[in-house]
Amino acid sequence: MSTPLNHQLQVKGMSCQHCVKAVTKAIQALDEAATVSVTLPQGLVTVQTTLTRDITAKAISDEGYEVQG
Repeated sequence: MSTPLNHQLQVKGMSCQHCVKAVTKAIQALDEAATVSVTLPQGLVTVQTTLTRDITAKAISDEGYEVQG
């Protein structure tokens, strides 16, 4: 079992709780045990997961949000 990693991603395009649910669901579809925290005003997504940063970012961008950096 991999050790969970912490990722902080800057994400554009999130504005409401629907966005939070979509991002959370996309990540948890790949890692059911992932914990996802979204701070809407700052566009910050904090994830504790066994997924790599790139896979986490792709899951978010596949939902139609822009991951910066």
